[in-house]
Amino acid sequence: MLVPEGTLLNSSDRSAGSLRPRTALAMGCEVHSSLIAEGALDPLQSVATVDISAHITDFAAVEPAQLAAVEVLFTHWGAPMLTEEALRRMPRLRAVVHAAGSIKHHVTESVWKRGIAVSSAAAANALPVAEFTLAAILFANKRVLDIARAYAHSREQPALLPYFTGYGNYHRTVGIVGASRIGRRVLELLRPLDLDVLLHDPYVDRDEARALGVELVDLDTLAGGSHVVSIHAPQLPETRHMFDKRRLALLRDGATLINTARGSLVDTDALTERLVSGRIHAVLDVTEPDVPPATSPLYSLPNVLLTPHIAGSLGNELGRMTHWAVDEVRRYARGLPFAYGVGPDELTRSA
Repeated sequence: MLVPEGTLLNSSDRSAGSLRPRTALAMGCEVHSSLIAEGALDPLQSVATVDISAHITDFAAVEPAQLAAVEVLFTHWGAPMLTEEALRRMPRLRAVVHAAGSIKHHVTESVWKRGIAVSSAAAANALPVAEFTLAAILFANKRVLDIARAYAHSREQPALLPYFTGYGNYHRTVGIVGASRIGRRVLELLRPLDLDVLLHDPYVDRDEARALGVELVDLDTLAGGSHVVSIHAPQLPETRHMFDKRRLALLRDGATLINTARGSLVDTDALTERLVSGRIHAVLDVTEPDVPPATSPLYSLPNVLLTPHIAGSLGNELGRMTHWAVDEVRRYARGLPFAYGVGPDELTRSA
């Protein structure tokens, strides 16, 4: 990796609009190629001294002199871990700007100890996940996949009224698990619709729930009372298998479980057993393991929509996260605080 020549000044020396911090890219090869092809990294050159054609996949493989001048690290999926050893190679590093969602895969305790500022484009990544979720909710209540399969099988107009009585989106109950960034965006998208919304989140009180326009309930009540349950909670030890065999049994007949969060939040074996029985439906963008075994029924069950983690930013949507991250570098260069800064305390409540 080559870092272009240029003047490096510490963030404390900055005056508004006058400096372009020495910046290096750290990300996987495939995402870097995609961003280059989309031209998403081009705007970064106007706010930082950076070679967008070069990227880091392994800090140990980079010449020490090239890392020593780096002030801002612009990261994405596949970024290597910022260990103490890696940080020793970057004594002037002042900020990590992540042009994607979760920073848990590369930001370590050493980053916080050194007082390095961190930003994430998680808020930008929340938008397509929420849009995917909205579509899944509306399709689930309308039983679009069921009707499509029936139509494909019969090759004639199905008898919709008698067969699909009870389906539809008028005052159906939707349960949202977690008022995260994504969960709150889903709530915003649901607000104009004629749906009844339940929320479970241990960090939300009744006044805040009222402001969000939802009814705050415990998780068992939400599971048993919703036609669609959508999970937007973080992956934490206490959330592992929050939908276990007992709680999955509470789901009403014909209910749909949507998981765009993390596969570990649902006991996959217990869910598969319920789905094989045909009692419930599922939209699964994440599973545990990430890729189910080739023999898993999830691939072929008619009551399951299984996708390979595509709800988040995909294709040109990566450009939106990158542009948000470029704006953060611009703010840093002007001596302004990050608009989407992340602190160590937030990691206990984020994906």
